[in-house]
Amino acid sequence: MLKEKAHFFNKIAVAADAGILALALFLACSSRLQLGHEEDLSRCLWVFLVSCPIWYFFLARYQLYASIRKLSLFEIVTTLINVHLFSGGVLAAAMFIFDPAGFSRVFFFTYVGLCFLLLTLEKVLLRYLLGAARKKGFNTRNLLIVGTRAKAQKLYRLVEEHADWGLNILGFVYILTPDPEVNLEGKKVLGRIEDLVRICKDNPVDEVVFCPPKDYIIDADEHLKDLEELGITVRMVLDFYDVKKSRREFSLLSGELPMLTFHSRNFDQGQLLLKRLLDIAGALAGLLITALLFPFIAYAIKKDSPGPLLFGQDRVGESGRIFKCWKFRSMYIDAEERKKELMASNEMQGAMFKMKDDPRITKVGHFIRKTSLDELPQFWNVLKGEMSLVGTRPPTPAEVAQYENWHRRRISIKPGITGNWQVSGRSEIKDFDTVVRLDLDYIDHWSIWLDIRILFKTLKVIFIREGSC
Repeated sequence: MLKEKAHFFNKIAVAADAGILALALFLACSSRLQLGHEEDLSRCLWVFLVSCPIWYFFLARYQLYASIRKLSLFEIVTTLINVHLFSGGVLAAAMFIFDPAGFSRVFFFTYVGLCFLLLTLEKVLLRYLLGAARKKGFNTRNLLIVGTRAKAQKLYRLVEEHADWGLNILGFVYILTPDPEVNLEGKKVLGRIEDLVRICKDNPVDEVVFCPPKDYIIDADEHLKDLEELGITVRMVLDFYDVKKSRREFSLLSGELPMLTFHSRNFDQGQLLLKRLLDIAGALAGLLITALLFPFIAYAIKKDSPGPLLFGQDRVGESGRIFKCWKFRSMYIDAEERKKELMASNEMQGAMFKMKDDPRITKVGHFIRKTSLDELPQFWNVLKGEMSLVGTRPPTPAEVAQYENWHRRRISIKPGITGNWQVSGRSEIKDFDTVVRLDLDYIDHWSIWLDIRILFKTLKVIFIREGSC
């Protein structure tokens, strides 16, 4: 499960360990220089280049690039002692063979000792931070298991044993007639396979995992089509499926369960990290701008009409998660009640409301909407990770309730402050299906460079007031 993330974080861990080896070597060389000993920097570089593969081999050999959640602090320290005994021995042999007169014993033991101290600090800190993040529920994926027999229960146990995977089992779905002898370990059954689409709509499901019993051949085509329309990743625990001609991804979960994955979207984890870093940087900059403009916007809103300064509304985020989206209030306080009276004047076709010269909008509201100043508080949503700088428009739960199945794939990613629709002349678009197609085009062709292009286009739209409403 989540093989892409595991590989990605392993690369991060390897890079971090290489950085620690470089830091240890720098500190060892610096200490020698301060004591009046001259060290040849080219020799130091040679030691670093030799150390990296040696330490990597033994760190991997002792499973320190696998999950360390179950390791106690004592086990981490003792494991690293073994790593450094072997790594130090191999490095000492290499130094003796290739450059016997180049380094003193003091330098060698200083370097290996610093490597041990710094790597120990890193692994202990990593274990603590990952544990704290999991307890806070960060970076979790919600799984729905279709099936209740042995394979489904084994999947549940594996997920529970590996909390560092960041997976959460929402519940089970019956394939066959409920069996009272099946022990579902306290997890609830959300329904039958015939109700799978409804279950996914009613719950924030990120992935559906099919675990059919061995004596039952499931006709998955219809379910796969429905889940693809919903934008939900599908995985299958395989026992007898022929995957030789499949164009899908085949992998093993914890080296035990073969799985076939059907991706409705498959993003590069490295680019996703860059996207999150861009979001954090952009959110901090946006909140700084918000703080500078806050007194002026607050005064104008309060002077123009009675009511709160901020307007918080429930919106639907990634995979159906509900969050509170914040804006500066641009409408009168009875706007939601009056919306029902204005539905006949809706200019949009489909599950979205838009009206030219909307009478619910205040005088100041027209200005802050035209200049997009009303959306400044959403930088707080971005900083919290509920939204992104660039994504799909966050719909209301009432809008999502009207979606056709293929519309729902637009909520399979985080919503954004801006996106394809906002920079494609949103005032001229009257058909909701067109909005959805723009969002799906963004999902299907996403890259960090596409986000950057959309951000620049957004600035152009704001400054020349093109397409705003």
